[in-house]
Amino acid sequence: MIFINPKIDFAFKKIFGSEDSKDILISFLNSLIYEEKNIIQDLEILNPYLAPKIRGVKDTYLDIKAKIKDAEKGEYRTVIIEMQVLNIEGFEKRILYNAAKSYSTQLTSGQSYNLLNPVITLTITDFVMFSELHNVSSRFVLKEKDFLIDYPIYDIELIFVELPKFKKQLSELETIVDKWLYFLVNARSLTDVPAVMDNIPEIKKAFYIANQANLNLDELEDQEKSEIFIQDQRGAITKALRQGREEGREEGLEQGAKQKMIDIARKMLDLMDDRQICEVTGLSLAELEIVKMSNL
Repeated sequence: MIFINPKIDFAFKKIFGSEDSKDILISFLNSLIYEEKNIIQDLEILNPYLAPKIRGVKDTYLDIKAKIKDAEKGEYRTVIIEMQVLNIEGFEKRILYNAAKSYSTQLTSGQSYNLLNPVITLTITDFVMFSELHNVSSRFVLKEKDFLIDYPIYDIELIFVELPKFKKQLSELETIVDKWLYFLVNARSLTDVPAVMDNIPEIKKAFYIANQANLNLDELEDQEKSEIFIQDQRGAITKALRQGREEGREEGLEQGAKQKMIDIARKMLDLMDDRQICEVTGLSLAELEIVKMSNL
């Protein structure tokens, strides 16, 4: 068997983000958010496009968005799940923006703030974000600066999973969390479902969906394009930054690297939409508009 790479945007959404994958997503979230407790028993997968309710507020695209019910606290929560392969400029700010926007746009005019439900972001990265932290998973909440006391309302939580920090081999897998992380990191290189993971129905089903033999021709083409795109952009970003550093000795590092990103953006105009170009290059939409106008 050949499995598609679950870290690629297309594959991640297919495995975790469809109506047929609700049981997979529940197991995944219970493992990574609730330490394998059966807190989520059902969920609703929402439209990943979050349209702004306030004029002038930026549109938001999310990998997977779901509404869950916390069985312990009896409250609903919004969970944003994002798989990020490229370490793009401004990524940390985007996470905060998406969380704050999902929280604030729940209400319509005149509704009480008491109706606001908590928001959790689960961000999985294929690069290291916090080199000073050794754990694969980390959690951030609002706390008092000096005494580290939690803010009274525990409504926004940022959870990060850094896949490069996960080093366990098959023989070392103990928890369901271990097995899900191993699936994300290694599924593409496997040829069958490991026996140690075959006893978890949701993970077994995830492997079934990820089996390349179960994809139609359009899906195979989408997967291949996604993988080629990621490889190309990693190479382009690395090259641009290297060239930017070299030119930066004469004209300033930041200016040189920025110009290289503008050059990359020009080449992408006919290949990708504006949002994707901005994510890869780190340019703002306003800066991209200037690039597009200069390209006419």
